[in-house]
Amino acid sequence: MTVREIEFRDALREAMSEEMRRDKRVFLLGEEVAQYNGAYKVSKGMLDEFGPRRIIDTPISESGFAGMAIGAAMMGLKPIVEFMSWSFSLVAADPILNNAPKMLYMSGGQFGCPVVFRGNDGAGGQLGSTHSWCVEGLYSNVPGIKIAIPSNPYDAKGLLKTAIRGSDPVFFLESERMLGNKGEVPEEEYTVPFGQAKVLREGTDCTLASWGRPVHFCMEAAAELQKQGISCEVIDLRTVRPLDIGTVVRSVRKTSACVVVDQSWSFGSPGSELASQVHRHCFDDLDNYVHRVHSADVPTPYATNLEQEYLPNARRIAEAVRSATYNL
Repeated sequence: MTVREIEFRDALREAMSEEMRRDKRVFLLGEEVAQYNGAYKVSKGMLDEFGPRRIIDTPISESGFAGMAIGAAMMGLKPIVEFMSWSFSLVAADPILNNAPKMLYMSGGQFGCPVVFRGNDGAGGQLGSTHSWCVEGLYSNVPGIKIAIPSNPYDAKGLLKTAIRGSDPVFFLESERMLGNKGEVPEEEYTVPFGQAKVLREGTDCTLASWGRPVHFCMEAAAELQKQGISCEVIDLRTVRPLDIGTVVRSVRKTSACVVVDQSWSFGSPGSELASQVHRHCFDDLDNYVHRVHSADVPTPYATNLEQEYLPNARRIAEAVRSATYNL
């Protein structure tokens, strides 16, 4: 297998381009995806290869082009919708939450909705409160959708290819802060299945479970805690809909302690659901309650130092692990 080191954004582009070559029904639409090569250069060069019928610049009207994509999916096409920011998806809430997830159910199986919505999620670095939404806390409550949140280029490509090939609506949440991150990605064909978490680091004293950008903070905290004699097992969930609770349960039964790290706000979040399920399945295995590290329960600050304190970080994660394993 030939492996190269490429950027996160390049992995996304490869996934979309390969699937567009494979399936003529796949097309990309969104603001600035064509002539500008994407606001974050994810779609660079795709207009030249696939032309304006398959790489489509849209007006600044998320509700309009999201609704159009849903209609196209119902008629048998495979749209990929790029939201410049998932914060902007809020103005498209009706089509993406009230139509796409329910179409198969309401039509009695007559119309599916194989559409992928992707874009940048969470704090992007001094973008302020209204441009820093971490939407999985809102959207994971809705049945009928799948939500993938990759933490590295390998998973970004593999999960996106799985999303495009699927028959369900998928919310694919990326991080602007990770688009330039590099990682090893095979040249050969591969996909990453939904609902299969990955153990990134073996450990014996505490399970750290997370997804997306905070996975890196968990690895940083685990490395620091190892110096203090605390061994952490780090799990990347990869998707929160579906949620691979089995991998987390097996880990917690080994470590007897768990810290969930989620950049959503804590109330009604994926992290709270994960913690609830761990308590249910591992009640007799836990030496302490499941600790959680979330973004602070305030609007996202603009100042750099405040934004860093607002988000989950290695220091806060390490504090939670020490609290969860205080009896070691």
